[in-house]
Amino acid sequence: MEIRVSGLTKIFGDGPSAVTAIQDADLALERGAFVSLLGPSGCGKTTLLRIVAGLEPPTRGTVEIRGAPVWTAAGRSTSATRPVSMMFQEARLFPWFSVVENVALPLRIAGLGRTERTERARDICETVGLGEFLHHRPGALSGGMKQRASLARALVTDPQLLLLDEPFGALDAMTRDTLNLELMEVCAGANVTTILVTHSISEAAFLSDRVVVLAPRPARITATVEIPFMRPRNLDLQQSMDFQSMVGQLRRTLSEGE
Repeated sequence: MEIRVSGLTKIFGDGPSAVTAIQDADLALERGAFVSLLGPSGCGKTTLLRIVAGLEPPTRGTVEIRGAPVWTAAGRSTSATRPVSMMFQEARLFPWFSVVENVALPLRIAGLGRTERTERARDICETVGLGEFLHHRPGALSGGMKQRASLARALVTDPQLLLLDEPFGALDAMTRDTLNLELMEVCAGANVTTILVTHSISEAAFLSDRVVVLAPRPARITATVEIPFMRPRNLDLQQSMDFQSMVGQLRRTLSEGE
């Protein structure tokens, strides 16, 4: 397995005020899989993603990436999380850097020379449709362009695991559709394992190989639904009866877990 989560539990606080955000979650992903976490607001989806990313320690349980534990008694394992990239709902770009400088930032932190990191950043910017905006500052970009830059920055290190926390949730429907298509193409081309947190049932059905349904807090995995549609996929799929039937199935499964 590329990633394995076992018995994961997260409790915030102590005593009577303690809140259990995640309870005994188990999850396994093979290399190249695209899996969505679907559940109501506040059910612990983002917390689960942050624990996998090494940003939040679990209370109990384990997370392994290619057999290496993310969390040990000594804390987070830097080597285990090195192949992980995470993209957030907000672009989080530095306003004083150009697009290409923002995208190249992880490579700069890793110690790559200016020429090499700039060349790699330019290449990935071209891939996500930012070739004409390399030297623009974030303030001159639309919301969709900012998220393209954020996606490019997440991909520039050639991650093995890409974690997406509702990255397109604040965008208009047309821009979101366009970026979802580009996201599928890029992830398939790079064979990167992807976990997406989303509130959108149709987005989960369209992008995923399977959808993991979580119950309200404390987050418990109540179902895993395989998505049968062949790849590559296009937007016409969403108009088909089979797709609408799958969305209906996911909606019922989500309701049953509440």
